[in-house]
Amino acid sequence: MSRVFTPGVPFEPVPFPDRQTMDDREIKERSEIFYQNIRKRHSTREFSDRPVDKCVIENCLRSAGTAPSGANHQPWHFCAVSDAGIKAEIQTAAEEEERAFYGGKAAKEWLDALAPLGTDTAKPFLSVAPWLIVIFAERYGRLENGQTYKNYYVNESVGIATGFLINALHSSGLATLTHTPNPMKFLNRVCGRPDNEKPFLILVTGHPADDAVIPKKSQVKKNLNEFTSFL
Repeated sequence: MSRVFTPGVPFEPVPFPDRQTMDDREIKERSEIFYQNIRKRHSTREFSDRPVDKCVIENCLRSAGTAPSGANHQPWHFCAVSDAGIKAEIQTAAEEEERAFYGGKAAKEWLDALAPLGTDTAKPFLSVAPWLIVIFAERYGRLENGQTYKNYYVNESVGIATGFLINALHSSGLATLTHTPNPMKFLNRVCGRPDNEKPFLILVTGHPADDAVIPKKSQVKKNLNEFTSFL
């Protein structure tokens, strides 16, 4: 049986664990420290082939696994790929989809929006970066006896877990890039994942190359008052 879905188990409250106790001054300092750190995270398409120890990726994935999710079903699967052959296969398939996208599949408005980011059909980072973390959304769960069960708020849950993962990788000193070839169904085949899982995105991670660049436009962020309302 699934450990996260056990039919008929009643609500069982436990005391709030791992409580953080801080005074107002420390709370303010912590919030500022976090902001100053996360604002230094940038997406780049130029990665070094410098290795990243598997234990770092494992710890970051454990962090992602602590994310909240609908009914606590944790409807995600992270496929961490370091094998050069599999990464090359992913690159080949992704670039094929990208050629179709840029070759007429995408609307001009979409291509115009992407132009300042400097994207094109070549995706060498998929082979160069030491790790690709392919994230799958579990549309429904399956018990050991073959019985299926419904998952709730799947995209929201997987999106939150992905955010945890990006933050964990950045906090560990690594660069990241979200990559979403369209369509992504080939990832099920390459990664050997079942059909109840839908590819969500590829998270490229590793150290930035010595000559890495980022799009100038990506540094333009909305001001707080442009995306926040206090009522």
